[in-house]
Amino acid sequence: MPSSQQEIKSRLEYAVQFAREAGRLTLEYFRRRDLAVERKSDASPVTVADREAEQLLRQQISQQFPQDGILGEEFPERVGTSGFRWILDPIDGTKSFIHGVPLYGTLVGLEYESEPVGGVIFIPPLDECLWAAKGQGAWYQQANSAREPAKVSTCTRLAEALVVTSEIANFDAIGRFEVFQRLNREARLLRTWGDCYGYLMVATGRAEVAIDPIMNIWDAAALLPILQEAGGTFTDWQGRPTVCSGQGVATNGFVLNEVLAVLGCSDARQDSSD
Repeated sequence: MPSSQQEIKSRLEYAVQFAREAGRLTLEYFRRRDLAVERKSDASPVTVADREAEQLLRQQISQQFPQDGILGEEFPERVGTSGFRWILDPIDGTKSFIHGVPLYGTLVGLEYESEPVGGVIFIPPLDECLWAAKGQGAWYQQANSAREPAKVSTCTRLAEALVVTSEIANFDAIGRFEVFQRLNREARLLRTWGDCYGYLMVATGRAEVAIDPIMNIWDAAALLPILQEAGGTFTDWQGRPTVCSGQGVATNGFVLNEVLAVLGCSDARQDSSD
């Protein structure tokens, strides 16, 4: 195994540990009636739990990997020198968190030379953890059960698929509400079990599509390697495997081209069953 691959494997093991610890910290504030909610400059909500969880992640990473860069949602970026960068979302799904909905998660993504190579999704209230590194498979564990390989579903038609999304209003916000309407018509079922939990559902075969019109890099960085290693896809709305386009769509691979056709992607030529 090349040294960079070994370094990725080592960092992923720590990333799982760090995500679990930061996620468990958020449970100290979950469903607390006295939790104060602030609004950031973009009007999105933030709490002390978001900030404390990210501070914990940054401390852990800095102690173990002082040469690595760190980019997080709540604090300024730290530039590193090792080629590795950690991308953090301490609470993905803050709106769910502040309303006591247990479908929020802690996201830890890992880049090497600007390429997404590893990721962790941890859902604290449900104690579900999903992680992957490039070339090393995707793994799922619930509570203290044995870990198992994470695999996407084998559903081959959008008409038989479950589609999940985070916020319906975001389709209208970018002037693409017709995409939501068409997915709602053409899929078997569409639900708003969104944020990172929706992408966990796709990677573990419980849903076929997760789609969001608006995503930041810290929302997406952990997802691409996880979906790919689980046998699926994570792309932007043009079908490109990237976490930097400000939007995202995950599929089980089999229904990718049908979804891209709904999105109006002209490159949706390959048969979706390939």
